[in-house]
Amino acid sequence: MKISLANRMKGFQPLIFSELSAYKTQKIAQGCSMIDLSIGSPDLSPPDFIKDALSKAVRDDEAYGYTLTGIKEFNQAVATYYKQNYQISLNADTEVLLSMGSQDALVHIPMVFSNPGDYVLVPDPGYTAYDAGIAMAESVPYYMPLKKENGFLPDLKTIPEEVAEKTSMMILNFPGNPVPVQATEAFYQQAIAFAKRYNILIIHDFAYGELYFDGKKPISFLQMEGAMEVGVETNSLSKSFNLAGGRIGYLAGNAEIIRQFNRMKSNLDYGVFRPMQEAGILALLEGQAFCAQSREIYQKRRDAFVQTAAQYGWDIPSPEGGMFMWAPVPSNMTSMNFALSVMDECHVVITPGHAFGPSGEGYVRIALVQNEGKLTEAAKKIGETFFSKETLTHV
Repeated sequence: MKISLANRMKGFQPLIFSELSAYKTQKIAQGCSMIDLSIGSPDLSPPDFIKDALSKAVRDDEAYGYTLTGIKEFNQAVATYYKQNYQISLNADTEVLLSMGSQDALVHIPMVFSNPGDYVLVPDPGYTAYDAGIAMAESVPYYMPLKKENGFLPDLKTIPEEVAEKTSMMILNFPGNPVPVQATEAFYQQAIAFAKRYNILIIHDFAYGELYFDGKKPISFLQMEGAMEVGVETNSLSKSFNLAGGRIGYLAGNAEIIRQFNRMKSNLDYGVFRPMQEAGILALLEGQAFCAQSREIYQKRRDAFVQTAAQYGWDIPSPEGGMFMWAPVPSNMTSMNFALSVMDECHVVITPGHAFGPSGEGYVRIALVQNEGKLTEAAKKIGETFFSKETLTHV
């Protein structure tokens, strides 16, 4: 029997992570001890109070039914979290929606608001799931380059008029993945004005909102005047509370966007496991001390890698937030060649920047998912091998 694929499957190519994982397996089989800094899956565990809440909740015989759009208490916890942390007033009934992690919303929302052939503006480089959602909607990604000279913020003035007029959505992500910078109020104001002018919906991916450094707290998109008119913000408990496998997040913002997205979700799934929602409520309401501890851990990891790399002439911009570093590669190598060479010679797994979009060439993404000792070891190995003055000229 001949199995034919739908045309939309052309938009789904194997991710670079599978290729890196396979090569890592080969290296391990050869006896190499590998330090994996490729995938942004937290290596830390959730706080005890969340694990205790989960343990208690799963004993409840009433906890195993469908939750559909989620329990009201979770939505109210999201609203309380935004009020306490960002001074934003949300209607828990109409302006908050449970999701299976933020990726659930990011991948499915283009199918609700973007027609085949529409443009969707996406950061370049950007999180790989954005392109997956656009492909599902049979829309067209229009890449907004994140350039060093622009502070790694999109330059909306360079978007052609004919593209803007055919654009249905814009996706933003600050603090970013893979580029760990924060947006300014001025940029958000510009984006909101642009969206109003061309009738474009804005989706802000705020998955790293609790992971910020040097006391520089990120701006929630919903804090900006006019944001609730044009968009929504997605967030997840995966990174903030080390619950990546729990698959719980939410969408917050414009009530009509929430209503229409819920219309689609009601045909796709039956909600998140109730004990996970109950644990999520505690995280949102009582987790600020834990988040502060996590920030301290990640900041020390950032400093360990960046400072060690600098000793060998590898100049890595210090991340403002998130759990990644965006590091330049040697001037005589591509990002893929560098990543493979680092695996071969240093036994460290990192992700080539081109995997996140055309503008990612020349960089690699390094995840802060090992302890300080391992990160220092990785930076030392790479620095000695590729960036010391005795080896080659670096960027």
